[in-house]
Amino acid sequence: MGATIYLGNLLGKWLDSKYITDFWESIITLLSIFIAIYQVISQVIKVSKKDD
Repeated sequence: MGATIYLGNLLGKWLDSKYITDFWESIITLLSIFIAIYQVISQVIKVSKKDD
């Protein structure tokens, strides 16, 4: 989860420096947070179905 968010933040910083903007870091970091949460929730659901 942390790696996904960290890599998203790095990608956003790189895009901001490449295109001289200041919004990509925020957008991509937020998107990576949602992706990380989705991954965790789907893994929890998968593990809980194995126990049934």
